[in-house]
Amino acid sequence: MENHLPQDSWEDHAEAIRLFVPKEFSFTENLNYLQRSPNECLFHIRNDSIYRAIPLDGDIAVIEVRAEPQEQAILVRFLGNTAPSDPCKRAEVAGYVRDWFDLNTDLVPFYTMAEADPLLSQAVQSFYGLRNMGIPDLFEALCWGILGQQINLAYAYTLKRRFVEAFGRRVECEGEVYWIFPRPEDIAPLRVEDLDGLRMTVKKGEYLIGVAQLMIGGKLTKEQLLEAGSLKQAEKQLVSIRGIGPWTANYVLMRCLRMPAAFPIDDVGLHNAIKHLLGLEAKPTKKEILELSAAWANWESYATFYLWRFLY
Repeated sequence: MENHLPQDSWEDHAEAIRLFVPKEFSFTENLNYLQRSPNECLFHIRNDSIYRAIPLDGDIAVIEVRAEPQEQAILVRFLGNTAPSDPCKRAEVAGYVRDWFDLNTDLVPFYTMAEADPLLSQAVQSFYGLRNMGIPDLFEALCWGILGQQINLAYAYTLKRRFVEAFGRRVECEGEVYWIFPRPEDIAPLRVEDLDGLRMTVKKGEYLIGVAQLMIGGKLTKEQLLEAGSLKQAEKQLVSIRGIGPWTANYVLMRCLRMPAAFPIDDVGLHNAIKHLLGLEAKPTKKEILELSAAWANWESYATFYLWRFLY
């Protein structure tokens, strides 16, 4: 993971790092979002702090993330003896957390547009300071997109937990257990029968293994997608992969690649949120959504994320 963080965006204190946050940021709103599922397995939340393990090259850092409102900052503290001695690895953690909270995006233009938009104005008032909480790791984002296909969110979290606990790495620190998402090299050699215990469809198992094999073969990387030249080109690369349709592709472009115009227009949650906000009898048609979203150009991903918040 390369990091090109502006020097004034964070401070390195060896046992902790401080990340400075924009004015348009609310740690509480993001914490509320992260608490939406009691079945989350990749981090814990206690006393307004988030705890998780982050894999680094040959190392694992276990961190506590909490707000420092008086400093307009987030404090990331290393737990146990997991503080990396290499400053480059601490920079990697800073980059990961900044990406996870999408701190590098200037939301001022989005808020200016949304406050005048009949559909979004209520969303930005209700959730001001919320960020599009990301999934910085491409394999995790793709797996989450595949696992979540055509099932409800609660069951998607159950499948993710089974997948992580079967094939991920378990870390203990200060009496707590932390899980790290499986790597492509953990999944690529598997056969579909090896996933039987997860109780998901055979097709999903095939898709997960297929994506892992592409990634370890160097045929699918975050860098390739970012360098595709345009959102459409990146989407085209993703939908050429078995098991990835337009919804999954746009979900990954939105949550991992941070492409602001990514738009999972076929998302059921988006349709339900619009139906709820407009008091419609039926879900909106694609044509109606395109009309409603005409003013969202280059902010479709944030518009979708904010509308989702009314449901989960």
